[in-house]
Amino acid sequence: MLRVTATALLCTLFLASCNSKKPIVVGSKNETEGMLLGEIVAQHLEHRLGRPVERRSGLGNTAILYQALLSGDVGVYPEYTGLIESEILKEQANSDPQIVLARVRGQMDMMQIEVLDPLGFDNPSAMVVRAQGTEQIATLSDAAKSAKRWRLGISYDFQSRPDGLQALASYRLPMDSPRVLDPKQLFVLLANGDVGMIATRATDGHLTSDWKVLADDQKVFPPYEACLLVRKDVMAAEPALRPALAELSGKIQADTMHKLNAEVDMLNRPVAMVAAAFLERAGLK
Repeated sequence: MLRVTATALLCTLFLASCNSKKPIVVGSKNETEGMLLGEIVAQHLEHRLGRPVERRSGLGNTAILYQALLSGDVGVYPEYTGLIESEILKEQANSDPQIVLARVRGQMDMMQIEVLDPLGFDNPSAMVVRAQGTEQIATLSDAAKSAKRWRLGISYDFQSRPDGLQALASYRLPMDSPRVLDPKQLFVLLANGDVGMIATRATDGHLTSDWKVLADDQKVFPPYEACLLVRKDVMAAEPALRPALAELSGKIQADTMHKLNAEVDMLNRPVAMVAAAFLERAGLK
């Protein structure tokens, strides 16, 4: 009788220890793409690990998410290689994506953070104009040589980043003082003609055939390969975490990310629904 009781007690303690695992916390930025990627990661981990994953969505920008990662408030979040180098390491990012990836991996490793293999797409800054009326302009160098004086619409983030407006200055575009706008206003004002060029990102869901992305022919904007930053202690505490996250590497191409963003921004579909549909199509459910 005592043996049975002791065995039952051990089983109870074992089950309690399994259920008391520290939750995995997935963070994300306060933009459509960041929240989508965070939700894709969270749902995928719930499928693979068989338990709930805590979400901290829309926390803010790179600086806020990185501090949350350092403090342990989040264990994993989606980031971009070029932003890690420019915003976290405070360095001028190289134009070679492999060099950037190697550099940020080495530096983040010293902070006990792993940079996993990229998710599969690059999302650099993109300068956008109306397609109609700009048929002779294909590159930023073309725009600089044109007789047009550009009215530029940019976000505060693009204005403040060293790889944003400062990098664009290399083209010497003839332009008036840029208008700093809420990101949600950029395409509205471009459509209205209040600005003639806006700064966004290559996978912005609002990009349609009405707009043209001007080629960065001088390559002043660094690569922004999407990847996951993960705390090493979180990885060590959950052996199944690494192989689960590795399944996402290379699975999201730029055109796919653009379509996912458009589903949320243009079709008003819920982030969780769009993320779930992507995982099913990718064979990850």
